[in-house]
Amino acid sequence: MVVQSANSKLAFHDRETDISEHGIIGNCRTAALISVNGTVASLCWPYFDSPSIFARIVDVQKCVIDHYSHAKLRLKNRGGHWSMEPQMTTVSKQMYLPSTNILGTKFLADDAVANVEDFMPLPNPADPHPEPYLPWLVRRVEVLRGTMQFSSECAPAFDYARSEHTVRLSNNDTVGHFDCMNHIHVDLKYTVSKGTNNTPEPTVKMVISDVSERGFKGSAITCQFTLSEGQVVTFILSQRPIPSSVAERNISKAAPPLKRNDSSQFQTFDPYDELGHSTLCSSHSFANPEVDFKFTEKLLESTQAFWLSWVSKMKYKGRWREIVLRNALTLKLLTFSPTGAIIAAPTFSLPEDLHGAGRNWDYRYAWLRDSSFTVYALVRLGFQEEANAYVGWISSLLQCPNDDGGLQIVYTIHGEREMPEVELSHLEGHKGQKPVRIGNGAADHLQLDVYGAVLDAVYLAQKYAKPLSYDNWVGIRNLVDYVVRSWDQPDLSIWEVRSQKQNFLYSKIMCWVAIDRGLRLAHKRCLPCPNRCKWFEVRDAIYEEIQQRGYNKELGFFSQSYENNDVLDSSVLIMTLTFFIQPCDPRLLSTLQKILASPEKGGLTSNNLVSRYDVTKVNDGIGGEEGAFSLCTLWTCEALCRAGAYDKKLLTQSMIMLEDFLGYASTLGLFSEEIGKGGQALGNYPQGFSSVSCISACFNIDRASG
Repeated sequence: MVVQSANSKLAFHDRETDISEHGIIGNCRTAALISVNGTVASLCWPYFDSPSIFARIVDVQKCVIDHYSHAKLRLKNRGGHWSMEPQMTTVSKQMYLPSTNILGTKFLADDAVANVEDFMPLPNPADPHPEPYLPWLVRRVEVLRGTMQFSSECAPAFDYARSEHTVRLSNNDTVGHFDCMNHIHVDLKYTVSKGTNNTPEPTVKMVISDVSERGFKGSAITCQFTLSEGQVVTFILSQRPIPSSVAERNISKAAPPLKRNDSSQFQTFDPYDELGHSTLCSSHSFANPEVDFKFTEKLLESTQAFWLSWVSKMKYKGRWREIVLRNALTLKLLTFSPTGAIIAAPTFSLPEDLHGAGRNWDYRYAWLRDSSFTVYALVRLGFQEEANAYVGWISSLLQCPNDDGGLQIVYTIHGEREMPEVELSHLEGHKGQKPVRIGNGAADHLQLDVYGAVLDAVYLAQKYAKPLSYDNWVGIRNLVDYVVRSWDQPDLSIWEVRSQKQNFLYSKIMCWVAIDRGLRLAHKRCLPCPNRCKWFEVRDAIYEEIQQRGYNKELGFFSQSYENNDVLDSSVLIMTLTFFIQPCDPRLLSTLQKILASPEKGGLTSNNLVSRYDVTKVNDGIGGEEGAFSLCTLWTCEALCRAGAYDKKLLTQSMIMLEDFLGYASTLGLFSEEIGKGGQALGNYPQGFSSVSCISACFNIDRASG
């Protein structure tokens, strides 16, 4: 995406960037979104589900300026941001360092070129004495040609822009300190390099700026600096360690992390407690190392080495390797390494519609469904470590099941159950789309489909990664018993409708999957299964009921639910992806063709993009419109591909449809949850489910086409 920046030193406020005009960086604990104009627009710290310090992406910008009289610029932008902007007319482009999550934003002018590299440090796996985990955001600014002046404004808004903070400078105004008693304390530092030419080191001047007029609850730190070719300034925004005694008190107050009874499961040492405070403060060099230019360059090298080492494990070499690799790297960023949990997306309340529908949700949590599908994608690509970590996470959850023996559909990354849904009325929303929500009210939903996703992921994980232990099998076995008892209940299913429970076909199919995978596990691993006969009986009963009650013979398709048997729902295509039904079954093929028809003809497909269902025919308790779903489009591609084994025309159609869909990726190869009628990205971004489905479709279509 090429964006022309206006010729103003505050031009970054002149236009609100689209969702797709952002790249993502992270450290497997949290993630930041960086816009194509070089602004950190989203960051929750220190963890994915922590309060935000930068949330400009969900707070609309409004500006009024007289370009002739240079009247005062008035802005409404209280969400928080960290801009890095050239003070000249430039065109900006973004790209990743190859096979990494190190993001580069390049600014090009007629007589100058500069590059901003953004990353969060990670250790070099080959280093016998790697640096400890550092909760830092690093921004490396280098001029590659000519001379360019920059203006940086670091304007955090702590606790979702709800809490006040103070700012001070120290070390001759070379270090900035942001203090928020209700959230965290962070420091802003920098290092400089004069490069290879015989030029003096660049000068950076930090100034505290009053931004209260824009709605902020504390001051910002601005910097002005000029760089010539080869000169570098590296900024570090770091979480400040606190005294050990305070950390110990905070640890005692914090909720305990997930425990594991299997010491062989993948674990990552995290020297920060649940509130994000350092537990290693007694060692200054360990928790808060001295920073100089050489050290920051080493961090860049080690982070690059981390990602290159991880990517080297990928086995996929097919025709769509580049897009598969980028989406695998994105999925890795959504994993929370201390526990093995995997979040749905790193953002909250990015709208699924730009016309006031209010479909804005918080995805920074670990849904069993999304996590399970993510494991499927990663394990097929050869990433076993994440599969083992996921099984460990599921095992931890199984130690504390619900009273009825089931699991909650979504947990925090630390395994907590509570995530109250709250509306932040003081934030305007992305492009003015309110409400901005944090937390998720679906946490207490009954969604029986999640058990099929979990069992399918565990089955694949033990097949391609580490075999299942007996203790883990006992927990899984109890979960299957729960499904056997509960499968015939109405629920709210995959779409998390906020209306009445129904007998959704998707949930019935996935209950069948749960029992089927349990039986396969018991058989292939010769594991004890006291209720085997009952499992067989119920699995077959579910199958028969779906065929008898879920298929509308008059209309010729599998319906959304027993209650809405005249409503098409593309989620039923999961039946061919999970081997519930043969891909050439006439009932499946008829359903597929109905879905592929245009909305004007009763279908769900427009311009090769597939919707979930017709929102005008379904009361999902929300209302309004939405875009086409990336997930549904890719499931349709896969369904065509599998049917293509018996009809080559369908395989060709699946390839064309996939190529069409890939054209909606951002310039960085990232996907949002939905795609609008005008091709714009909608919903939380980048979304794990979309990346998972993209990987799966590319993998299977590539294999089928030879």
